[in-house]
Amino acid sequence: MHKISLIFSTWQRTSNWIGGKWLFSRIICWMAPYFGTIRPQFVALRPGYCELQIKKRRAVLNHIGTVHAIAMCNMAELAAGTLTDVTIPATHRWIPKGMTVEYLKKAATNLRAIAALESIPAFAAVVELPVTVKVMDMHDQIVFRAVITMLISPKKA
Repeated sequence: MHKISLIFSTWQRTSNWIGGKWLFSRIICWMAPYFGTIRPQFVALRPGYCELQIKKRRAVLNHIGTVHAIAMCNMAELAAGTLTDVTIPATHRWIPKGMTVEYLKKAATNLRAIAALESIPAFAAVVELPVTVKVMDMHDQIVFRAVITMLISPKKA
């Protein structure tokens, strides 16, 4: 087993505390402030899996009263990036290389994003890792799907 990331060790320490998932979510948004615009709440995190949710509130709505496209893109990027960070060896780094999205239904409720890998690859020199993220409404209907390609490479010495 490889050394775990700072993000994963923080999750392991805080997620079982009362208010710990809220605290972890705030720490992540402090590290990457742009994600604070959607006010995510992490639900589950482990290598190969990340789940988070957002509330439907005025700040993430579009002109027709549904959660706007960019809020869902932010959810997807946050879930995929956090999954990648806790999955790859601490000797590697990652950056999003590309993102394809599908808007499948109107997002009219609170939302839940799940990023999951079917299998965890061996991380050699440079790897392109596609991470699929599904965003579901409170009725478990998929309203948005994204595939984010992460470029993973060894850290420079």
